[in-house]
Parts: sequence; structure tokens; C-alpha cells
Amino acid sequence: MTALPPVESPVGNRQQSALELTILMPCLNEAETLATCIGKARSFLDRQGVAGEVLVADNGSDDNSAAIARRCGARTIEVPRRGYGAALIQGIDAARGRYVIMGDADDSYEFTALHDLLDRLRAGADLVMGNRFHGGIEPGAMPWHHRYIGNPALSFIGRLFFRTHIGDFHCGLRGVRRDSARELDLRTTGMEFASELVVKAAHANHRIDEVPVVLHPDGRSRPPHLRSMRDGWRHLRFLLLYSPRWLLLYPGLALLLVGLVGLGLLGSGVVIPGQGRFAEGLLVAAGGLVIAGFQAVQFSLLARVFGATQRLLPPMRRNVSSLVDRLTLEAGLVTGILLVLASVVGIAVSLFMSRTSDPLGTVAPAAFRLGTCAVVLGVLGFQVILGSTFLSILNLKRRDAR
Repeated sequence: MTALPPVESPVGNRQQSALELTILMPCLNEAETLATCIGKARSFLDRQGVAGEVLVADNGSDDNSAAIARRCGARTIEVPRRGYGAALIQGIDAARGRYVIMGDADDSYEFTALHDLLDRLRAGADLVMGNRFHGGIEPGAMPWHHRYIGNPALSFIGRLFFRTHIGDFHCGLRGVRRDSARELDLRTTGMEFASELVVKAAHANHRIDEVPVVLHPDGRSRPPHLRSMRDGWRHLRFLLLYSPRWLLLYPGLALLLVGLVGLGLLGSGVVIPGQGRFAEGLLVAAGGLVIAGFQAVQFSLLARVFGATQRLLPPMRRNVSSLVDRLTLEAGLVTGILLVLASVVGIAVSLFMSRTSDPLGTVAPAAFRLGTCAVVLGVLGFQVILGSTFLSILNLKRRDAR
């Protein structure tokens, strides 16, 4: 029978490395199912002859879950900060095993069948994800909107944004190499931890494997902690914020392209749809798209530099880093001032044209078009000046970090 470590006392690194596997269960009021899960996990360790432990990260239970865990032979830690991610992050830190397999304590996963996950970890994987869609979802185990809408949509976005092959981003049964997981600087405290672990492992070029797992109906009589809209939004929000390209750069480029085409055609008078105010309104709208698109592109670059300097995002690629090095404060100031001066000249010419074109005071279409384009040019100039200034401030930190 596998010897489990004593419940008491923190241990040093030498003791921690003596165990091969920690089976980690985050727990918040799981008294109904916790004993069953621990029994299955201990059975797996015993039958496979794995030197390991069962660790319960109690997240403030008030139903005697911690006492049940200790009575069943698990080690427990108290996690005062609420949240699924908080429990797992602290659990990984406290684990004594070289590998950590984490799973929900609601009896929805089969802790007696962890062979595939452990084998992949032993073979060199840094992260092994379970895939419920390949392994099987039993009737009643997952709400239809999670199974057919939420999970597939968020997993698709994750694969698209971060170029990973993972088909089930949010499976609650997964295994990690403890040292590799700790290198990722995991921070999210809520359900979005499930996405953060995959995204950061992908960015770090860790080896990520996926194995089929079966999802059973949970054994609880109370509702699950998961809240579909709230937690779904938190996952999507994390995926967007962690990818400035998809959040800002690509939409900004699209707006900029449409705006520039519209501004060129309408501002030159080549295309004049409708009559009078309609064409003028389209011209103003095109100018607004140019300004908004340029600002989004600029913000994507600033966000990328800030995220890299603060270690919130992975290091920038060499081509992006070289671009940032060339965008100096001096170059930005010169470019911005020239754009503003050109804007002033254009506005002055348009005012002169409008005064001399019509004695009744009606602004000539050509004067309006020139004035609109000149205003857009001036706004872009101010954006370049402000953006280059902010980028130079960020570069102070970036160069210190080199």
C-alpha cells in the first residue's frame, strides 16, 4: 500500500520531490462527494504503486469538508482567498509531488482512471488536458448550452488566438509538471484559471498533450458553483485581454483600411453618393473610422509593450521588438508635428475656399471635403505625438529589464 505523507507541517524541497504524484482537489462545501473522490484517488495510487498524496485545497467550506478530507487520509490546506483558480494555484504551490493531477471534488471525474494523464506526464508533457468531448459526456453531466455553445465556442477562440490544438479548454481534469506550472506565474483566481493555464503554457512553448476523459453527472444535491454567463464572460475577457492582436490590432487594421478607402474616394470627389449632406456624412464617418482604427492599432502596440515589460504577456517577437526600437520619441514628435502643420494648412485653405466660393455662405463641397480630411490629419498627428511619448515611457522599463 502506498505510504501517504503526514498531514502536518510544511516540508522542504527534498521531501517535496520524494513523491511522484499529487492528486489535487479544490473544495468548497463538497461534503456529499469528497469522501468518494478521495477514496477513488487513494485507490488509484495504491493499485498503481505510485508514491503520491491526495491534497484537498479547502476554499472556505462551512460543511465540515476539511475534517472529512483528513479523516479519509488526505492532506488539507486552507485557501483563504476565494475562487477556483486561487485554490488550485495555492494547491500547486503546496503539492509535494513532481506531477500534479487536479480534478473537481464533485465526483464527476473518475479518479480511479488517471493512467493516461500520468503516463503522458512521465513521457515528458508539461501539461496534459482531459477532453470530455472525445472521452464521452454522460446524460445529465453537462448542460446543453455548455456542451454545444459555451465550451466549443470558447475553445475555438482559444485555439484561434493562441495557436494550440486543445479541443476542451475547460476540462476540470488535467495534469501538470509542478515545476513547469510554477514557472507560468499563474494569477487568475476564478474559473478563468482553466484558460490561463492553457494559454500561458502555449506561450511558454510547453509540451501540451490531450487525452480523452469521461464526464459523469456530479453527485451533489446543491447547484454547481459555476455561473454560465459570469464565468463564460470571465473566460472570454481573459482570452481577449491576453491577445492584443485579436482584441485591438486586427479590428483596428480593418477599421483603418475601410476608413482610408472611404476617405480617399469621398475626399477626392471620385465617389459622391447621393447629394449634399449624405455624402458629407459618409465622409465624416470615414474619417472617424480612420481615427478609431489608428488608435486601436496604436493601443495594441502599447499594450503589447506594457504586457511584456510587466511580465503579463510573453516576450515580444524579434520583429515587433525591432519595430518598437525604431519608434523613438524624436521620430514620433517630428511625424506628429508635420501632420499637425499639414492639417493647419489644409484647414486654412478650406476656409479660404469656402469664403470665396458662394456669396450666400453655403460651403462648397470641395472645401468641406478638404477641411474634413485636414481635421482627420490633425487628430492623427496628435495621436502620434501622444503615442510616441507613452511608448518612450514604457521603453524606459523595457530597456531596464534587458
